[in-house]
Amino acid sequence: MANHIFDLMDATFDSFLRFVSLVHRALPRIKRPARADKRPPFSELLAPNDNLRLTVWVRAVSVNSMDEGLLRVEDPAIGFLHQIGSRMAAADPLHEVLQRIVDFVASVVKCDSCFVYVLESKELVLRASKNPHPEVVDRLKMRVGQGITGWVAEHLQPVAVASHAFQDSRFQSFNELPEDRYEAFLSVPVISRNKLVGVINLQHRQPHTHSQSEIQLISTIGFLVGAEIERARLEAENSQLSEELESRKVIERGKGILQRDLRLSEEEAYLMLQKQSRQRRMSMREVAEAIILSEEIKRAQGKLAPS
Repeated sequence: MANHIFDLMDATFDSFLRFVSLVHRALPRIKRPARADKRPPFSELLAPNDNLRLTVWVRAVSVNSMDEGLLRVEDPAIGFLHQIGSRMAAADPLHEVLQRIVDFVASVVKCDSCFVYVLESKELVLRASKNPHPEVVDRLKMRVGQGITGWVAEHLQPVAVASHAFQDSRFQSFNELPEDRYEAFLSVPVISRNKLVGVINLQHRQPHTHSQSEIQLISTIGFLVGAEIERARLEAENSQLSEELESRKVIERGKGILQRDLRLSEEEAYLMLQKQSRQRRMSMREVAEAIILSEEIKRAQGKLAPS
């Protein structure tokens, strides 16, 4: 797990360098402060060279070659790049990472809707949305190949529809989403190490022709954040597995107390926990914790009782 996460971090930094170079060339309006020393300008460190490695980036930062003035520019792209770099070691939860991506994408390309789907167990799960959809976020799922989103996931290619997106032969309607009637649709894959991680969708209420630069920029964002999403997803899975393991231990302990005190078989004790869970509308872990707490109280009272 640890080695895989480090590989993902290395891939993200490689994409980070390429994207910084792309943005640096595409944004001539950035105002660079006058230099009082002879350090090489940041543009030279980030010349179009796809072979720049993480070690070069670390050395550049170590000698402060990236001006604070450059990091303070108001352009959201530079701000996001700095945010990604500074938070790589923070290991933010998956939903925080995804919401940050939605906010950034929506600020770069003005749109009425932005969704992020994450690939989980061969299904695309809606995990983040610009517009609040608590009833479908984390619940809406689609197969790879289903709808425009699934087509993009299957072919690893962006799709841009300028108008009447709902009439596209690949379109899949979901009654839960009012965005299904929006006119324009842009969908790009999120990729890490040549593997699909998810899909980013942008939608517009009115017809909108996405320029080549918009498509390229959102696609590049997909490459950049792919490893970060994958790291956060793996961390979430690992946390869930640890939680499930801890719950099993608690349930086993509670079940053992029932077996001992009530002289029940293992199956009978489990069924009793299950029944109490349903009747009290509590999880089996919560019921087991109550049994364990009761057992600990009885032991404490026994120690305090006069001999």
